[in-house]
Formats: sequence, structure tokens, C-alpha cells
Amino acid sequence: MLFELPKLPYSLDALAPHISRQTLEFHYGKHHQAYVNNLNKMVPGTGFEKANLEDIIKHADGGIFNNGAQVWNHTFYFEGFSPKGGGLPTGELAESIKASFGSFEEFQAKFNTAAGTLFGAGWVWLIKNDDGTLAITQESNAGNPLRKNLKPILTIDVWEHAYYLDVQNRRPDYIGNFWKILDWEMIGERYRR
Repeated sequence: MLFELPKLPYSLDALAPHISRQTLEFHYGKHHQAYVNNLNKMVPGTGFEKANLEDIIKHADGGIFNNGAQVWNHTFYFEGFSPKGGGLPTGELAESIKASFGSFEEFQAKFNTAAGTLFGAGWVWLIKNDDGTLAITQESNAGNPLRKNLKPILTIDVWEHAYYLDVQNRRPDYIGNFWKILDWEMIGERYRR
């Protein structure tokens, strides 16, 4: 299977000033593309030659896992944004956040803490449990909750390449900007699936 860089659902400058065109040119255009290119070089002749990304995440190790998970993680991350994003979730997702965390503000505070305290590089995820409740998980490096049979709803990339060009080493500023571009309609659809 040949993997391709998915097209962004918005232009490269559409998320500014929260995420700049320059950051997207590097983060999406170079980093994300590099994971796609690396994966396409690694899978031929292996048991993952015809596997999809979810199977690679669940069963691969080493470079194939790292690059496959990073392709999936970045696609999921970028698809969670909208130039008209921000605000608050609604409907079933809003109700589940309140039931799981007490309030949106409590959820946001816990998510911010998880994103701000994850050591080094990785991802913070909002996941849906089988019973419909929500939880926050931290994953180092290319970690993905699919590997643990958990259902991802939302993620933030806390690798420095996600924010360094815009805010340098000020991860809290990046986390604050993250909430201003979230596409809650898309995230709500993920919850309902």
C-alpha cells in the first residue's frame, strides 16, 4: 500500500495567528511528509506491505510503528482544526465531558496540565472508553491510544516542531492557542462514531 500525505482541510495560512503558515509549511509540509516518505520506504517486503495505518499502529514495532503512527497522529491532529474553530463543544460530547470531568473548564484544566507536563516529545489524547466516558492519556514519542484498543477523540502534539517557530519554547502559549482553532463539530463526530 502506498501512503500519501492527506490534503489539509484548510489553507496553510488559515489558522494564523494561532498556528502560522510557516509552522504548517514545516510541521505539515516537511515533518508529516517525511513520516509518509519514510513509511513508504520501510514497508515493502515486510508483513505490513498491504496493512493500513491502524494495523501498523496496533501490530508494528520500531521504525514502521514510529512512522506509521506519526502519519496517523498528525493527520488526526490537523483534521481537528478549523479557521472558524474555538468555542465550546455541544451535544453528546459536551454532556460526556461534563459527566466525565465535572465541567468543560475542569476538562480543559486537566488536558492543559497533561499537555504541559508531558516530558520531552509526544501526544496528549482525549479518549472515549467503551462505556462512553472520557479520559485523558499521555503518550511519549509516536504513542497512540489505538495500540491499547482505546478510541481517540482529540489530540495535541507536544513535539517542539508543532510550536517552536511560533512561540519558541513557550509550550503553555501553544496550548492556549490550540483551544482557539479546535473544530468541535468534527471532534463531536469522532465521539459519536
